[in-house]
Order: sequence, then structure tokens, then C-alpha cells
Amino acid sequence: MGIETAVQHAIKPALVKTSGLSKKYSQGSPFSRKKFAVDALVDVNFEIASGCLTALVGESGSGKSTLAACLAMLEKPDAGEVWFGGEEISGRSDRELAPLRPKIQMVFQDSAEALNPRFSAAEIIEEPLAIQRCRTTKQLRTRACELMEEVGLSADWADRRPLQFSGGQRQRLAIARAIALKPSFVILDESLSGLDLSTQAQILNLLLDLQTAHGLTYLLISHDFSLVGQVADFVAVMHKGRIVEYGARQPLIGNPQHDQTRTLLDSVRVMDRSFQAAQGGRQQ
Repeated sequence: MGIETAVQHAIKPALVKTSGLSKKYSQGSPFSRKKFAVDALVDVNFEIASGCLTALVGESGSGKSTLAACLAMLEKPDAGEVWFGGEEISGRSDRELAPLRPKIQMVFQDSAEALNPRFSAAEIIEEPLAIQRCRTTKQLRTRACELMEEVGLSADWADRRPLQFSGGQRQRLAIARAIALKPSFVILDESLSGLDLSTQAQILNLLLDLQTAHGLTYLLISHDFSLVGQVADFVAVMHKGRIVEYGARQPLIGNPQHDQTRTLLDSVRVMDRSFQAAQGGRQQ
């Protein structure tokens, strides 16, 4: 995305926004009964532009997954607000959040754990539709097969169990389940990190196609700057529970302002040089 296009997207209303978001966890030590507070999120102010792919990058333990859980209202923040579609949602009860749940979906890193191994592929996709009482049994199966085909899985595999699929195929199944209820916002929590490079590219292309087809807004969480640098419209860098830098992809990568952003970019360059050196050695 060019700078001009990024500016055009930036003036759109944000689909998701946080204000002063903070979250602490109580953590103990194996050598002591004492517990201490860990700041997972600290005064996070963050916006996700509608219809865009925003990447959230940072090292392990920086707070990325905690922020994702708060945005999906799977965790309640200790302070601050979460806004979705122009409405504040962090103060709502579980009952009040129920109508909103279909609009916000997540795809997790470990599809083998996220998908019920006792369910068939079709049943995994049908479950959220059945919970929302959207269709009859016959309609559920028809819709599940349609979604499987849309994500590149054969409908002939509808009765297979998750462990009968490869890692990339399971992730396609998880994506089909996530879009079943026609969400507007999908959080991809390290959804590509466990896949080989070829499969990553295939899944990423699928996600971009689905974004165009369904008008989706994505938050792609990753520790891999080389990956998000290829596809993100906007990039947010997280460090020790804070958003330390945020902006359109090309200006941010081309001229990083924060030390943590430079550190992450430098690590990518070091890995690229090491890979190139290894490849050169093989060719000799």
C-alpha cells in the first residue's frame, strides 16, 4: 500500500479502537508463596482501520495475545475502554455481548488444539451456526460444505476429523469456522507461525481473497516482521505491554522511530543474511 492509499484508509472511521487499556495478571514463584502483579497491557491506545489488515508485532511476552483477548472480549480489561463499530463494549455484561460475538472472530496459532478432535470437519463449521440457530440441519451441512470449498478444502472431506488434515488444511478449516457467521473483524493470533513458508503464502493469499470477498477487517498478530512487511496496511509495534510505534507499513518500516522497531527489523535482516549465506554454501 502506498502512502497516499494509507492516508485514505486512515481517514476512515476505525472499526476497533482502544483507549487507555490496561490489564494485570497475578503471578507466583515456584520458590515462594508470594505473588506479584505483571503488567500485560499498559495504557494501550490503538485503532484498527475498517477494511484494512493491521499487523501487531512484538517479541514473545510483549502483550500481543492479551490485547487480542481484550479486543475479542474474551478477557475484561482492568482499566480503559474497547470500542467496536463506534460503540463502547468493554463495560458490557456477557449477556449484552452475546449479539456482538458473531461479528468478532479469532483464528488461533495451534489449530489442532483449537478444533474439537471429536467433531468432523463439517460439524466444526456447523457448530457456531447451530449455536446462533441460523439454519436447519440440512442447511447447516450445505453451508458447511460451501465454506469448505471456499477455503480450498474438498466437500468430500466433510466427515474427516481434524487430525486427518495437514497443519495447513486444519488452518483452512479454522478459517472456514471463523467466517461462518459473517464477521466484520477477524483476529489472526500467530495463525501462520507454525506453517512452512510455502503453506504460509497459500494461507495468506486465501486470507486476502476472503478479505476482498467479504469486506473483512484483520488484526494479524505476529513476531515475524518479514511476513507482515509484505501484506500489512498498518503496523503496530508492541513492547512490554505498550504500543510503542504505529503507522502505515512503508513509512514505518522505511523510517522506524522506536528502538524496539529497529531491533525487530534488524533481527529480520540478520536472519535474511544468514539464510543467504547458507544457501550460497550449499551451491558451492
